[in-house]
Amino acid sequence: MFQSRTHNCNELRIGDAGKEVTLTGWYENLRKVSKNLGFLVLRDFYGSTQVVIESEEMMENLNGVNSESTLSVSGKVRERSSKNPDLPTGEIEVVPEKIEILGKCIYNELPFEIRRSTEADENMRLKYRYLDLRNPAVKDKIILRSRIVSSLRRAMEEHDFLEITTPILTCSSPEGARDYLVPSRLHAGKFYALPQAPQQFKQILMTSGFDRYFQIAPCFRDEDARADRSPGEFYQLDMEMAFASQEDVFAIIEDVLPPVFAEFGIYKSASKAPFKRIPYREALEKYGTDKPDLRIDLTLTDVSELFGDCGFEPFASGNEIRAVVVSGFEGSRKVIDKLCADVEVVSGAKPYWFKVGENGELAGGISKFLQERSAKIIETLGLSKDCFVGVSAGNRNQAYKTGGTLIKMLGELCPAHMKKETYEFCWIVDFPMYEIGEESGELEFCHNPFSMPQGGMDALINEDPLSILAWQYDLVCNGVELSSGAVRNHDPEIMIEAFKKVGLGEEDVKAKFPAMYNAFCYGAPPHAGIAPGVDRMVMLIAGCDSIREVIPFPMNKNAQDLMMGAPADVEQKQLDDVHIAVVLDEK
Repeated sequence: MFQSRTHNCNELRIGDAGKEVTLTGWYENLRKVSKNLGFLVLRDFYGSTQVVIESEEMMENLNGVNSESTLSVSGKVRERSSKNPDLPTGEIEVVPEKIEILGKCIYNELPFEIRRSTEADENMRLKYRYLDLRNPAVKDKIILRSRIVSSLRRAMEEHDFLEITTPILTCSSPEGARDYLVPSRLHAGKFYALPQAPQQFKQILMTSGFDRYFQIAPCFRDEDARADRSPGEFYQLDMEMAFASQEDVFAIIEDVLPPVFAEFGIYKSASKAPFKRIPYREALEKYGTDKPDLRIDLTLTDVSELFGDCGFEPFASGNEIRAVVVSGFEGSRKVIDKLCADVEVVSGAKPYWFKVGENGELAGGISKFLQERSAKIIETLGLSKDCFVGVSAGNRNQAYKTGGTLIKMLGELCPAHMKKETYEFCWIVDFPMYEIGEESGELEFCHNPFSMPQGGMDALINEDPLSILAWQYDLVCNGVELSSGAVRNHDPEIMIEAFKKVGLGEEDVKAKFPAMYNAFCYGAPPHAGIAPGVDRMVMLIAGCDSIREVIPFPMNKNAQDLMMGAPADVEQKQLDDVHIAVVLDEK
């Protein structure tokens, strides 16, 4: 039987005193003062209200009722004698005439205290996610997510984008991550794949004559978890524009995202258009990463010649050396040692350091190796008293990675060098079209294989592949990559030539991307797009350290749904239906 309520638990105010009301919600706790006096907190989705038990009979009716049971409370509102200014309903209380149990919690003990669930073990929280979500602090992040998505949807519609859903069951495609495969019952031995992204479908929509497309798209990738990446599935604000350039995409994103971040974010300011644009190679040289946090004013300096062959083995000839100069550094030796240890854990290589002492001399760390050239070092790097210099060394990639990690951690350590309470966006542009794969040693696409090379066919035929840049871009906010995007390669001839460079011929392209290739052969418009990650945006806006905090039902780090028990065994008949035999590795 449906239990009506006259008000929710966050609605009653002093002006409601004297009203007869019915509230429903969860029995959070009961503070017993005596056998005929107690204060019960009733909580629902909207908030909480104090219910005052003033009869021995009513108190006895609650004996044996466990907290988190659901109740219906009918009674009269009155003004509280002891008001709670921290509670929206803190000026009133309800004196019940009737309390009815709607749903029993049969357990005397909960896995964790609801309002302190975030302090519990993460796997325990995920197993009992329905209890974790009752915590107002956890619930509010999911409400925030809903409001952000709604705001994004409205903004895209205001820019004349049409929301179109694309298939979930599709074919396997080389998108750069492992597919989730779905066996076919009707076609033995064949498989569908869950889409890693709606990439091909949205490009085909452009060839179909749809001018502006978007969707809040589910994407599925069999990847390992990270703080900013959830395994299994995630959502992105997927968009594509016909007859569009890189500048057209930038203009839309720069108009849509900052107001959302400024309205809902824990920081109330965000970059205004145009966002700073940083070429990929400049980002690595200056910040040590293609995901710079522009709130930090620290940068890398190439000191390979200045520090090289000073007698310190890691600075031997052939190694790249980068320095980060931090003025006004006040960290103790203990702080420096911890910094270096943390940087090594993240970057995989040990950083080095020295300081400028009271008398302007180089001191501490590796300073003894640099004394003969100290004057030149001080002049070149513009050092003064209390400057700290962090140093990275190794091959170019390692020097960048360690140096970039130093910048990030020094920024967090030194408030004077980090304007924390803002959202700083930037575009990383001019990505290389190709690179030499670390594992294969062969030429590979650096990023998205569907990107248009800068210079088109002429560049592919006449330039060194490693010098060709792509019309490709990343959107970065506060050191987090929100999205990759590109001007797409819509010309079949240029597409075939681009794939030839990585050893795939015309027949390979036709076989791997038949629908898109064929569609392009019927006159495709130039088009471009991007797909900012919704989960990452909400994580930044909410100020969370883990993406799992803003997903209603996330998997754990091992790609397990502990609440539902997935992945799980299935019955043999189900396997037979889809022509699958399970063969386990012997260990």
